[in-house]
Parts: sequence; structure tokens; C-alpha cells
Amino acid sequence: MTKKKVPSPAKAVRTRHSPEFKQQALLRAMKDGVPVAARDLGLEPAQLYAWRIKAQQHGQDAEAQRLQQAETARLKRELARLEEENAFLKKAAAYFAKQPK
Repeated sequence: MTKKKVPSPAKAVRTRHSPEFKQQALLRAMKDGVPVAARDLGLEPAQLYAWRIKAQQHGQDAEAQRLQQAETARLKRELARLEEENAFLKKAAAYFAKQPK
């Protein structure tokens, strides 16, 4: 008995898309809808949904980073003010310590 060799399915070729292409595809998906844009661009709708989620997360990450930078700047200003105040109080304490009673 001879076995027939069954051809293995061809490996899917992974295509990398530029950030510009992704952005344009997302804009088109917003305008025409994801299924229509995916069909016209030769993509799977799931790919457009994944790109959309990633873009939204990136936007949230950038916002969180801006908030953290603002908080850091505020804390640095507060630290400088308190260091000035502390230096003044040390000088005042030294001055009053030297005065006779």
C-alpha cells in the first residue's frame, strides 16, 4: 500500500505595514466602517480592530506620561520651596541660640 503525500498548507506570509499605512487604514475604517475598509485594503477586520485598540492604548499611555511629568515638576517645585524654608529656619535658630537671655 502506497501512501499519497498530502501537500502541507502553505505558510502564511506575514506582511508588515508602516505606521502611516495603519493610520490611513484606521481613518478609512472610521469613515467607511471596519468590514468595508478591511475588505478594500485586503486585511482581516480583526487586524483593524487590533490596530485601533493599540492606537487607543498608546494615546492613554501618552496622557498618563504627561500627567506623571506634571506631578514630578510640581513635586520638584515644592521640594525647592521647602529646602529654602528649612535653610531660613536653621539660620534663625542659630541666630537666636547665640543671643544672651
